[in-house]
Amino acid sequence: MHINSGVAGLMAALVMGKRRGYGTEPMPPHNLVLSVIGASLLWVGWFGFNAGSATAANGNAGMAMAVTQIATATAALSWMFAEWVVKGKPSVLGIISGAVAGLVAITPASGFVDPRGALIIGIAVGVICYWSTTGLKHALGYDDSLDTFGVHGIGGAVGAILTGVLAVAWVGGEGKSGLIDGNPHQVIVQLYGVAVVVVYDAVVSLILLKLIDLVIGLRPSADIEREGLDLALHGEAVQ
Repeated sequence: MHINSGVAGLMAALVMGKRRGYGTEPMPPHNLVLSVIGASLLWVGWFGFNAGSATAANGNAGMAMAVTQIATATAALSWMFAEWVVKGKPSVLGIISGAVAGLVAITPASGFVDPRGALIIGIAVGVICYWSTTGLKHALGYDDSLDTFGVHGIGGAVGAILTGVLAVAWVGGEGKSGLIDGNPHQVIVQLYGVAVVVVYDAVVSLILLKLIDLVIGLRPSADIEREGLDLALHGEAVQ
């Protein structure tokens, strides 16, 4: 799901192009307080998403909840430290971005990895997603205001691939193990799944975006974009 949304977001960013003023005008987050509240709600709600997939109040649900917490907190810290090293100072936006990346990455693994695996996933995804939203983003030159590809697309891929590495049978059940538990073939399966989703979603998203652009258009006029779509389309905006 996250790889799907991330690749779709990347294709939309590439097809639509950059926002006017992108790269030349400062574009900080609209409201950092709301961003923190949103990330906090996601963090709490994600326990129901992952642990609830066990469909019972049992050990599997408890383990899913534990690894979700471990990976998310670790990813928030690893993103923070990566940003601290590169930029010389941490940021609240970076911390919550790392937390969301951790939630994304642990989701495919939550029913298959133990706390050690969750710790590794958290460390890896925090650093990799920080790089993908800075270095990779600048190298490719696309404008993804929400970093959908860098956090969800890359984070989902990291989580899916590392599930094939770190899954252990004592958590996931008999036959559901990964590389470290003696089943290296699972890594190939995970890589194949990631590749299929990326290719399929990129092609289908490109077709849909081109059709929408042809029929109703994707970009507003310069005046509407400058004024803000909330005001232009709905007559209201959050101040």
